[in-house]
Amino acid sequence: MAIYKLNINGKEHQVDVDADTPLLWILRDHVQLTGTKYGCGVGQCGACTVHVGGYAMRSCSLPISQLGDQAVVTIEGLAENGDHPLQEAWLEHDVPQCGYCQAGQIMQAAALLQSNSAPSDEEIAATMNGNICRCGTYTRIKAAIKTAADKMN
Repeated sequence: MAIYKLNINGKEHQVDVDADTPLLWILRDHVQLTGTKYGCGVGQCGACTVHVGGYAMRSCSLPISQLGDQAVVTIEGLAENGDHPLQEAWLEHDVPQCGYCQAGQIMQAAALLQSNSAPSDEEIAATMNGNICRCGTYTRIKAAIKTAADKMN
């Protein structure tokens, strides 16, 4: 075990874990941030998406030892009051059904809008392709991203 110092949502945390412990379990079990969900465990579904160093990453397959000093942002840290334009657009478009994948969907979309403030339908589809929604709300997800992009511009 080793001690790792982490910046998560702008706050410093220290954890004593094995080097191969995935970031997801640090967030959920050690820091008590449970908005990030476990889905497939192999980085394919996107439910565990967070921002690491400003990029969307799958936290279930990212060992803590590879994090370095990069800041982590989870769904809880996206906006202090849950009022990020994406979160508001998600509600406006009734995106969530079961809601399980939504934190990962929003974090992936936030990374997209951070790098591309006016994405095309094709760019949205390409970026969101790796985030699976079992309820099939993909049309509403795309509409919410477009609405958030309009509000942010």
